[in-house]
Amino acid sequence: MNKAEILVIEDDKELNEAYKMILESAGHNVAAVRGGEEALQYLEGSEEPSIIFLDLKMQGMDGIEFLKQYDAPKHSDTTVILFSNYDHQKEVDEAFALGAERYILKARATPGELIRTVKNIQNNKKG
Repeated sequence: MNKAEILVIEDDKELNEAYKMILESAGHNVAAVRGGEEALQYLEGSEEPSIIFLDLKMQGMDGIEFLKQYDAPKHSDTTVILFSNYDHQKEVDEAFALGAERYILKARATPGELIRTVKNIQNNKKG
C-alpha cells in the first residue's frame, strides 16, 4: 500500500474532504478516514504516517479511545495532532497523556495554519 505521509481521522465528511484537499494542495500524500475504527484498520495494512490529524469527538470510537488502542508512544516517528471544535481541557490533557503532541481548535484553524503546522513538524523531524 502507498505510504500516506498524513492520515486525517475526521468523522465529518465535509471537513474530512476539506482537510485532505488542503493538505494535498500543499503537496502532501494524504489518506483520510471517517473514524477511529476505520483508522485502526487502515493502519494495519499500511506504513506509519508521519502525521495523524485526530478529531477528538467522533461517532463510534472517539479520539481518546483511538489513542488508547493505537498506543502512540510505540509509534515515535508519528506525530499525533489532536483537533476539535470543543475546548474540553480534561479530554485534551488525557489525549496528551496518551501520546498526542499538539492541539488545534478547528474553528480557528485556517488552511495556512494547517500547512504551517505540518511544515514545522517536518522541519523539526529533520533537525
